[in-house]
Amino acid sequence: MGAMGLMGADVTTTPVDLLLRGATLVDGTGAPARPADLAVADGRVTVLPPGTAVTAAETLDVTGRVVTPGFIDVHTHSDALAAPFGGGTHTDGDALDELRLAPLLQGVTTEISGNCGISLFPALPGRLPELAEHLRVSFGLGPVLPAEDFDAFAAGQRPELRRNHIASLVGHGTLRAGVMGFEDRPPTGQELAAMCGLLDRALAQGAAGLSTGLIYPPGVYADTEEIVALAKVAARHGKPYVTHLRDEMSQVEKALEEALEIAVRSGAPLQVSHHKTAGRHAWGATLRTLPRLEQARAEGVDVLCDVYPYTAGSTVLHAMLPPWTSEGGPAALLERLRSKEVRDRIRADIAHGVEGWENTVGNGGWDLISVAAAPARRTAEGRRIADLAAERGADPVDLVCDLLLEAQGEVTIISHSMREDDVRRVLASPLSMIGSDGVPKPGRPHPRWAGSFARVLGHYGREQGLLPLELAVHKMTGLPAERFRLAGRGVVRDGAVADLVVLDPAAVLDGATFERPLLPPVGVEAVVVAGRVAVRGGRPTAIRAGEVVRVR
Repeated sequence: MGAMGLMGADVTTTPVDLLLRGATLVDGTGAPARPADLAVADGRVTVLPPGTAVTAAETLDVTGRVVTPGFIDVHTHSDALAAPFGGGTHTDGDALDELRLAPLLQGVTTEISGNCGISLFPALPGRLPELAEHLRVSFGLGPVLPAEDFDAFAAGQRPELRRNHIASLVGHGTLRAGVMGFEDRPPTGQELAAMCGLLDRALAQGAAGLSTGLIYPPGVYADTEEIVALAKVAARHGKPYVTHLRDEMSQVEKALEEALEIAVRSGAPLQVSHHKTAGRHAWGATLRTLPRLEQARAEGVDVLCDVYPYTAGSTVLHAMLPPWTSEGGPAALLERLRSKEVRDRIRADIAHGVEGWENTVGNGGWDLISVAAAPARRTAEGRRIADLAAERGADPVDLVCDLLLEAQGEVTIISHSMREDDVRRVLASPLSMIGSDGVPKPGRPHPRWAGSFARVLGHYGREQGLLPLELAVHKMTGLPAERFRLAGRGVVRDGAVADLVVLDPAAVLDGATFERPLLPPVGVEAVVVAGRVAVRGGRPTAIRAGEVVRVR
C-alpha cells in the first residue's frame, strides 16, 4: 500500500512538488535521528521510508545531511522589517534586505516578534503621534506608524519582502503608551479596561500572547497588579505571558519572583525572555534561578524560558538612563537631555542607583557598552562608549546624551555583561528554548541576529558537546512550537507545514562576529519555507513564501 500524505493523497502515485531523498531526519521531538525521505506537496510534508518510489518536480539529494523542521526564533524585534509603515531612509534597500536574509540563512523559518513589550499594534487614534515616536525610537528604521490591531498588522506585511513567517505578541508597552501615554502612575479603571479590551481583541485575531518589557518606558511604570490584570486576558485565550523581567542584574531573583507571582495569580503560562543573570552583582545567580524555575514547574506553574548563546546583550541606548528621564515620551526625554542639571542627576543616579531600576551601567560600566547603530554618527558604531568619551575629553553621560540628541533617540547598543558559565547553564536547562533577541537595524548589530541558531548547533553542540543534536533541534523547533501553539510547525510529521532545514552536522557553524555581524553561517545548505526552496547551496533564491502566522 502506498504512503498516504495530506488529505489522503498517495504520494507514491501522485506527483509531488519536492522530494528530499536520503535524509537523516531529526524531527524536532527530541527523538533519535532516523533515515527517511521527505515528500512535499501543496506546502505540506509526508515522511517516507528511505527509497520509496516517488515522482517529484524537483528532487534534492540530501544523503549524508540532516533534515530538521524549520527553526522558530521565539524572540525577535523584527516587526518593522516587512511593514509598510516606514517613511525614512531605511525603509528598503540592500541594508534592510541583508537584515531580512540573516535569519533565513541560518534556518529560521518562523519569527515571533512583539517582544519586550514593544509591538506595532494595537493603536487608539488619539495617541498615534506619541505612539509613532515610541516605535520610531524602538525600531530605528525611520518613521514607523502603529497598526490599529493585529488584523491591520497582518494585512500590512509586504509579501514581496517576507523571506520567512512571522507571528507577533501584543506588547504591553505599546498598549500602555497607546492608552495613557508615558505617565509614571497606575492606570485608572477605565484605562486598564481599555488596555484589556485591546489585548483581548488582538489575541482573538491571532496574536501569540502578551509581552512586557519592565525595564523600558512606559512598561517600567507599571506595577504588578496592572500586569496581573492583563495576563488574565492572555490566560483566557490559553496564551503565554512573555516577560523581559524588571531586573536581570542585581535584583534578578526578586524580579523572577514577581513574574512567577503574575503567572500564578493570572493562570497564564510564563515565558521568561532571554533569561540571564547579568552584571557583576548577578554573575553565578543561574545556580539559583534555574532551580527556582524547576521548583515552580514542579509546583504546577507552566514556566519556560529562552536564551541566546552569547555573553553580550543588545538594547536601546536610552534604556541605560534612569526611568524618570523618559516620563512623557521620547520628545520629553530629548528635551531633558539638553539640561546640565538633568545630566548631573543622571550621573548621580548611575553612581548611587534608584530603587526598582536595573541600572546596567552601574552594574558594569561604560567600558562594557558599545554603539551598535547610530544613524547620525556612523563613525561611533562598533566603538565603546568609554573610548568615545575619552577621545573627546568628555564625561560618558554627556557623550551619551549628545549621541541621543543627534540621532533623535535612535541609538542601539551592545552590552558585554554576562559570564560564560551562566550562559551555558541556561542553554543546557531542560526549560530553555532558543531565541536570538535580534535587533535588526543597519549599522553594527549584535551577531546573534545572524548567528544564534548555527552557534548553538556548531559551537555549543558539536564542538563543546553541551547539547546533543536532537536536543538542540528540539529547543529550536518542537518545544517553541508547543509553547506558542504554532499548529503544524516545529515537528516533521505527515501533514506538517513544509518548513525544513538541510544542514551538514559536521560543518554547521556561525560566521557572524561583533566586527562582521551579518556574515552567514556555514553548513546550512538548504531551507524550505512553506514547501518552496528559499535557500539552495547556502544562498538565497528568489522565493519569498513567508506568511503571517495566526495563533488560534
